[in-house]
Parts: sequence; C-alpha cells; structure tokens
Amino acid sequence: MVRQHSIPALVQIPDSANLADVVSRRAADQPQQVALRRSTGAGTWQDVTASEFRDEVTALAKGLIAAGIAAGDRVGLMSRTRYEWTVLDYAIWTAGAVTVPVYETSSADQVEWIMSDSGAKAIFLETAAHEAIVAGLRDRLSTLEHVWRIEASPMPAQEPGQGRGQGRGQAAGDTGDKAPGLDMLAADGASVADGVVSERASAAGAADLATIIYTSGTTGRPKGCELTHGNLLSEVRNAIAAVSEIFSAGGSTLLFLPLAHVLARVIQVGCIEDGITLGHSPDVTNLLAELGSFRPTFLLAVPRVFEKVYNGAEQKAESEGKRAIFRRAARTAIAYSRALDSQAQGGRGPGAGLRVTHGIFDRLVYTKLRAAVGGRVQYAVCGGSALGERLGHFFRGAGITILEGYGLTETTAAATVNRPSGMKIGTVGLPVPGNALKITDDGEVLIKGPTVFGGYWGNSKGTAEALTDDGWMRTGDVGELDDEGYLRITGRQKEIIVTAGGKNVAPAPLEDQVRAHFLVSQSMVVGDGKPYAAALVTIDEEAFPAWKEKHSKPAGATAAELRDDPDLVAEIQAAVDDANATVSRAESIHRFRIVDGDFTQENGQLTPSLKVRRNVVAKDRAADIEALFA
Repeated sequence: MVRQHSIPALVQIPDSANLADVVSRRAADQPQQVALRRSTGAGTWQDVTASEFRDEVTALAKGLIAAGIAAGDRVGLMSRTRYEWTVLDYAIWTAGAVTVPVYETSSADQVEWIMSDSGAKAIFLETAAHEAIVAGLRDRLSTLEHVWRIEASPMPAQEPGQGRGQGRGQAAGDTGDKAPGLDMLAADGASVADGVVSERASAAGAADLATIIYTSGTTGRPKGCELTHGNLLSEVRNAIAAVSEIFSAGGSTLLFLPLAHVLARVIQVGCIEDGITLGHSPDVTNLLAELGSFRPTFLLAVPRVFEKVYNGAEQKAESEGKRAIFRRAARTAIAYSRALDSQAQGGRGPGAGLRVTHGIFDRLVYTKLRAAVGGRVQYAVCGGSALGERLGHFFRGAGITILEGYGLTETTAAATVNRPSGMKIGTVGLPVPGNALKITDDGEVLIKGPTVFGGYWGNSKGTAEALTDDGWMRTGDVGELDDEGYLRITGRQKEIIVTAGGKNVAPAPLEDQVRAHFLVSQSMVVGDGKPYAAALVTIDEEAFPAWKEKHSKPAGATAAELRDDPDLVAEIQAAVDDANATVSRAESIHRFRIVDGDFTQENGQLTPSLKVRRNVVAKDRAADIEALFA
C-alpha cells in the first residue's frame, strides 16, 4: 500500500527573492552584528561584522563584473571549507552568476568533467596544486577565460586589462605561472559603480539558477544538480522555522564539512540568512582545538564523526584504565535517553536512581565530552548516512541532541529532519515544511516539494529518470513511514544484495553496526549472487597502535599481517555478532575478511561525504572478495 505524508510550508518564498539580497539587508539593519568569525591561527578569531562582510562581497562582485562575468555565467570554486569560500559564494551570487563547487580533493579528470560540462567561464582555486591541475587542462576547457587564486602570491602591478586578459584573471592560453589573487580582483572592480552591482544583485529571482552541484556519486559520472535561489531559500527558511531551537539568537557554528557538499552549503546559507555567527575550520586535524576556542552552540557532521568521537572517548578511557567506567556511563546515557522517549509518549520518565547515576556520570564523563567540542554545543545536525539508535541515544543522554535528517543533493539537502521538541531516534524525522513523502509499493521513498531540484544540467535523460511526470523525486532509497509521518530509511534499492538463495540483504544497517566497534574504520557487505553475505573490514589506524600494544602484538604489524590473529579476529567477530543480532540468520554476515589499508577519498574508495564507493572497492579489492567465498 502506498503511504504518504506532507507538512505545509511555514515560509513562502516570493518570486523576486534571491540569495544575494541578505548581504545588503543585514548590513543595513544590523551593521555591527558579528556575521562571521575568521580564523587568524593559533586558536584566535577575528570578528567580521555584517557591514564588513557586505563590503568584501561587493568588492569581489565588482571584480567579477569588471572581468566580464555576466548574469547566469558559471563560476567554479575549488577550495577547502574556509572563510573565503563563503565570501566568494555570495560574491558570485551578487554578480548574478552561478556557483559551481569543486571538491578540493578532486582529480584532474573530475575537474575537467565538471568545468567542461558546466561550461564554466571562470574558476577560483585555493592552492598552487589546484592551479597546476587546471593549467594542465586549459587546452580542453574551451569556455574557461579566468583563473583566480585564493592563496595567490603578490604580482607586479599592471594596468587593468593588461597582461592577463580582462580583469587580470589568468586568461585561457596564458603562460604566466601565477594566477592573480582576490586583492587584485577587488582592485580591478574599483571602477564599477555601486548602482551596477546593486542592479546585478537584485536581478535574479527565485526561479533562477543559483548553483550546479555535482553529485559525488558512488557510480558513474557525476551529474550536475541544478538548484535555484528558491530551492535554497525554501530549504533554509522552512528548516529554520522547523528547528528554531538551533537557529536562535546568539547561536554559532563551526563548519568543517566540505562546502562543496550540499549539506554544509545549506548550513552556510542558513547562518547568513538568520544571523547565526559562522566560522570555518579548513584543517580537520586541528578541529578539536578550534572547537575549543570557537565554542559553537551547534554542529553539523556526518555519522562517522560521531562514531570517531565516541570511539576516541572509549579508547582514551581504556588507556587510562577506566574503560569499565566509560561503558557504564554509556549504558546510563542510553537508558536515560530512552526514558525521556518513554516520558514523551506518556510513560514513566527517568526514575530517581537513574537520575542520580546520570548526574554522577555527567560530572565524571559527559562534561568532558561536551568540553571536547567547546562546552556550549547543545544540538548537532547529522546527515549523509544512518547514525544508528545507539549513538543517537548516547549523545542525547550525554547532553548533545543529534537531529538526524535525510535528503539528497537533488532535494537541496534535508527533505526530512527530527525536531528537538518531537524527535524519534532511529528515524530521520518528519518532512521539512513544504515537502511531501510517498512510499511506493516496492518501498521506494519519493519526495515532492519546493526543495526538489529542476533537473540535471544538460542531461534530460537523467532528469527523466529521476523525476516523475507529476514532480516526485525518485530517491532510490527504501524506507517506511510510521503513523505519525516519521521516515525510517531501511536500505538503498541499488545496494540491495540478493544471495544465491534469493534472500534480500540490506547492507547499510549491517555495515553501520560493524563500524560502531572502536577498532573498525570501514566495512562493506558483499554477496550478490553468492551463497551468503560476507564483509570486508578495515581497521582504524588511530585505534590500532594502542590495541597492538595492549595485546602484545608487533608495533609494525599491519592489519593484513594480523588478519588471522586470534585476538584481532575475536574483536571483529564481536562487532559482526552485534550486527547479526539485528537480522535473521539468512541476512547475517557469515564470513568477514580484514583487509589492509583503508577506504579513503585519496584512493577513490570513499566519496567526499564519506560514503563507500562500492563499485570501486569491489574492483580494487576483488581478490579479497573472492577469498570470502573460496
């Protein structure tokens, strides 16, 4: 039976609305309000007011106009998450152009595809390495006219328009070895009148294209998702209304996920729209220190980040001889959170004994966990893949409520989200206001609403496959709707494994459970057309040294060398047993194989949003997979 649930929009987007408008509006209304905080290194931050942000955005928008960037032109942006990313995004919109994000880890082939497919006229690059990639592609990028560097070295002064093409952006065919920086772009725009940039900034409407985001894709060529100003504004304004507890006065967040990904991008827009102070952390190796100095009130992360926080805390407790205390604290947090659920449903809440125990562990354990992320975080937004009930309950019990949501690039990030005032851990929440959900007879989740994209750039066939004639987005995910409209994702159609015995196995829930073990980094369930399901498992490089020391293993031994070690096998078998306890025997993992190395972005086995590229892993690890069924 087809099930359906919708929630009316709380905010309607006017036809004339666009993303650039907020920059001048906030600067006029509250010029001294701190809009962003810019890292100056060594754990210090420089406040950027709304008026200062407007001035920087306007100066760069003028430079783009002076360089000949016209309304609707596509402009690439290849960089880590950093302050300049946000400034440039809004400058591109203010100039009336369209931002095309490129992951900073992209290969030359990926950069070539995105730039050529989008027909980008210009690109901003972060580093010399990025510039070298683009330089090697110039003869194949026929539309590319300008290249600018975020981290550019000073160049000799030139007259505007001399030496490097109009606006001094490095022109196609230019043999110069340094692209000009943002300061030069701003200088070139000094002659552009304020009225010109104001006209450009107000010209786009809600139906106009704002960005083309290329899906990282676990298979095939990335497709360019066309998202309009209206898509993004409908998403952020309705999400803000739905989870107003997060977007509250005095709120702040530190972004560390890639801004090339739609989820981080939506949080960026939401912060600028609602006056939430925004910071950026480009170096995740220094993230904990920056969280400690920035002290955000909410976080955005993917499940793997929360898994690492939990596993790291458990590992630290073990190294200090306090693992038993940590595990009891974890059980208490989970029990406390479950009791809150019971109370919300009219049942008994946390009893006196549980409250006392929870209070003790709050002082001993939970406060340290909260302090590790700055001490002020009350909420976290999580998406990208399933979090799992165990972690959801643990973190809420420890004082950080994780609001899990669900969506795709094609739905402008979240199509559903849990609300602080009405959440169901284990689900991905209710529709974002304005959206509707439908579950088809075969279990596929369909989505319809103002956040659903209009189509793939230059790909009418792909668009027709993704959208029904009446505007529903086919997600390819399998899910269930409960009686109150909460969505639970149970698998992905293309990932369902059918064993030789005809049993359907959804790999993601099993993988999530295996990956919950502190010693596991990644897992991938295989077995399509085979007698049983099996799994590849990689070992966490951070946790492995301490484990080897504790179990008297050679310090230099690799995971592959210890693959058959009884102690290591027992550890991973425990994780597999926990996963198997959640499914029937026919769906369970019958064998596993510990493999060397890890699935990473660098080897192409993970997407930038940390999803496993199954086809790549299957090809690269074919011998390991074959051994599972030998």
